[in-house]
Amino acid sequence: MALVFAYGFLTREPADSGDTAPRVGKPLADFTLPDLQGRSVQLAALRGKVVFVNVWATWCPPCVEEMPTIQRLYERLHGQGLEILAVSLDALGAQVVASFMRTHQLSFPTLLDTKNVVQRLYRTAGVPESFIVDKRGILVEKVVGPRDWAHPQLLAQFERLLAMPVTD
Repeated sequence: MALVFAYGFLTREPADSGDTAPRVGKPLADFTLPDLQGRSVQLAALRGKVVFVNVWATWCPPCVEEMPTIQRLYERLHGQGLEILAVSLDALGAQVVASFMRTHQLSFPTLLDTKNVVQRLYRTAGVPESFIVDKRGILVEKVVGPRDWAHPQLLAQFERLLAMPVTD
């Protein structure tokens, strides 16, 4: 047991060597993934917009539970500039995700991460995990676990971010 622990400790990369773990107040690491139509979507291309990144899976009950609230958030604030990127970790990709989106009447953008690129990049511990990014690409909040994303307090938080000017 000690040998396994020592191996893990000794083989860890130092925190400052290209560490991409999300930190509030720092830029969220960029990624590019395909959407359900096969088009590439890049996080950095959304600079200037408030972005809500949700890492989820169809087989995750808490993820399924929060999806309708993400849909309401999208319907309420997309027209004001909020972008949603729901990053599915489902290994079967579009085969299961597209039918899930149709069945649950979800219309927000969904990206396919069949190789768990974002999970490794952001060092997520599970699903769902969400990241709120301001117009400058800076991480404002990381949320582990489900939330009611249409709750008035959260809507107000997003509205404040949307009202802020883009500054460097």
